[in-house]
Amino acid sequence: MNLPILLRAFDTVMAVRAAAKRFSTPSRPPEPEQPPEAAVARGFVGQIENRLTNVIVAALKEAFDRDHARLELERTHLEEERRRAEALLRLEMRRQTVDREVARQRLLAGAAMTGWIVSVVLVATGAAGESTEARVALAMAWVLLLGALGVAFAAERRAGASSLDSEAAFNVPAGGAAPWLLMAGLAATAASLFV
Repeated sequence: MNLPILLRAFDTVMAVRAAAKRFSTPSRPPEPEQPPEAAVARGFVGQIENRLTNVIVAALKEAFDRDHARLELERTHLEEERRRAEALLRLEMRRQTVDREVARQRLLAGAAMTGWIVSVVLVATGAAGESTEARVALAMAWVLLLGALGVAFAAERRAGASSLDSEAAFNVPAGGAAPWLLMAGLAATAASLFV
């Protein structure tokens, strides 16, 4: 028999077996032996790292909580400012409405006063008729014009008073009668000229 061929075949089988073992199990480098002082030091460093990690996490949580509280405070502040601005806008709209109503009532009062003065001048100059019907029409015109003047002044006073009370509803129902009384008084004055 040929012994050298047999030895080579045996070496080949052993090499294939060693290669198969190496590929089938993951190779881990052997851990070097550490002295006990190094293991203690590594445990101490691990504890310090854990503590520092906990401190950093707590600091970040506190910072996030602080930011959240600040954002909530800012949101509340903005909401309060918005409500305040809306209230001021409502008050300004109310003030403008009251100002317009007061100006309208003053205009009506001025027109009623002018109409009454004209009717008095008509009586004083004798331009109005001398008949009883003309005098009755002038008396009715004076009553209507003075009524329009009084209603306009009362409505103006109520409108001014309602502007002071921000909770009261702005309503001047009697002020609506002043233009009708004024027109009726002026019509009666004109009628007294034609009677």
